This record gives sequence, C-alpha cells and structure tokens, in this order.
Amino acid sequence: MLQKNYFCTLFIKMKNKDFLAYLSALGAAFFWSFSFIWFKIAYQGYDPITVVILRLTLSAIIMVAIGLFMRRLQKPAGKDIWLFILMSFFEPFVYFMGESFGLKYVSSTVAAVIVATIPLISPLAAWFFFREKLKWMNAAGLTLSFLGVGLVVLNGSFQFDASPLGVGLEFIAVLAAIAYSVVLRKLVSRYNTYSIIAYQNMIGILFFLPVWLTFEFNDFLQRPFHAEAAKAIVLLAVFASVLAFAFFTQSIRKIGVNRSNSFINLIPVFVAILSFFVLKEELNFQKFMGIVIVVAGLFLAQIKRKKPGEPEELEAHQT
Repeated sequence: MLQKNYFCTLFIKMKNKDFLAYLSALGAAFFWSFSFIWFKIAYQGYDPITVVILRLTLSAIIMVAIGLFMRRLQKPAGKDIWLFILMSFFEPFVYFMGESFGLKYVSSTVAAVIVATIPLISPLAAWFFFREKLKWMNAAGLTLSFLGVGLVVLNGSFQFDASPLGVGLEFIAVLAAIAYSVVLRKLVSRYNTYSIIAYQNMIGILFFLPVWLTFEFNDFLQRPFHAEAAKAIVLLAVFASVLAFAFFTQSIRKIGVNRSNSFINLIPVFVAILSFFVLKEELNFQKFMGIVIVVAGLFLAQIKRKKPGEPEELEAHQT
C-alpha cells in the first residue's frame, strides 16, 4: 500500500509539474518533423527564401492578432531589444537559411539526422551559460538516442549519400538553433509566448527582406500560383512556426534547454514514420529498432536521480 501511494504521489507530481512541458516538447518535435515534408512540397512552386518569408509573414500576422485579441502582446523593454534582435538573427534567419537551402541538396531524412545532433551539443551551451547540470545518465540517454537515429536514417549497409554543401548548411542550422535556445532562455522569464514568437517572426522578416528582394522577388512575381505549394506554406506557418515554437518556448520555460532539446531526437523518427504513410517509403525492421532505441534513450535522458539531502524534485534551474 505504501509503495502504491508513493507511485501515485509521484505520478500526480509529475503530472502537475512536468507532464504538460514534456508534452509541449513532444508536440514541437512532431510539427517540426512535418516541416521537412512541407518544405519539399513548397519548393515545387517557390524558391527557398520566398517560402520562408511567406511563412514568417503569415505566422507573424497570426501571433500579433492573437496577442492583441487576448491582450497578451507585451512591449519589449529597451534593454531587451538587442536580445530579440539576436534571437531573431539566429532563428529564424540563420537557421532557416541553413535548413531551407540545405534541403535543396540533401533528403529530408539526412537533414533530420543532422538536426538530431542538437541535443548532443546543446547541453554544453546550457552548462556554460546557465550552469545546467548534465549527469552521466542524461549523456548516456542522449548518446543512445542518437545511435537509434542512425538506425532510422541509414540503409542496411549503414551508408547514405549526401552533398557536403547540404550537410554543411544543415550544421549551420544546428549551431543557430543552439544559439537561439541560449538567447531564448534569457527572455522566457520576462515575456509570454505570444510576444516572443510575434517579435521573433517580425524581426526575422526584416532580416530576410533584403535578401528576398535582391535574389527572388522578381522571379516570385513572374511565377504562376501553385496551390499545393501555397497550402504547404500555410501549414508551415500555422503548425511549424506558430504552434511548434509556442510549445517549445513553454517547454524551455518549465523544464530547461537541455531536456527540451532532447526531444529533437524524435524528429528523424517522426520523419521516418511520416515518410512511410505520406511518401510510401519503407519502414523496415532496422528502422523500427531505431525508433525503439531512440525512445529508450529519450526516457533515460529524462531520469532524475535523487541524492541524500537533496529535495525530491530537482530542477537544473528555476524560472
């Protein structure tokens, strides 16, 4: 009976404090997984920067409208303006430049596995900037998940062909995402999700606008309307830009950079599953085992070990 009460209490505590945060991180990973497919569809009708700037414009309009309607849009303090600019430079600008152009040279699965390296690098940034502790079980879980990712995206010979340029661009996106997480952490304690995403997208548009006007604007005016590509851009704006970033911001606010980014490991898993159903790609035993290993490593990375004299609920930081 005592043991049963202990587990009931533990479940209730997890439900109250962490469950929604973990669910938010999971939702962000799921919607970002879809973005790899939607990008490919959008490229059938429009160039990369055009896709990104239309996506950001739609998402900015949505978030500003929601923020104003709910009276949740906060005015940035003067001292924080540079943080918003820096955050928007890393993501969406640098991240989408790397990811969108990288997807022109590599497949969605190759891009997904490169993105999955974020959790292996981000704990170092979280430790350096925020002194978040990385225990051996966290490191082991992240490493195990990354090995599982390899099984998901590689063929039976454990090989894949990829353009060095495309791989390099995707790794630029990875570094930008890590820098974005670091800057974002400095803002989540002072601003709500609506304000962060709205300003992030609006400033991001300003970064992209000169590039778009210089290289793609004239071509965009001459191209006919492409219904499927336009639909993909709308889906990118609503789900990958608005909902995914909202979920990810809420997750970082509650469980921190390290554990939030660990869910990025699920993106290649979701991409493999979505490719099976949407693109009719094969989901064989090797990929299935990779999915099992990724999920096992993910759970291992989330384990919190209590030490004598420490409170029952340990958090790397408090917000």
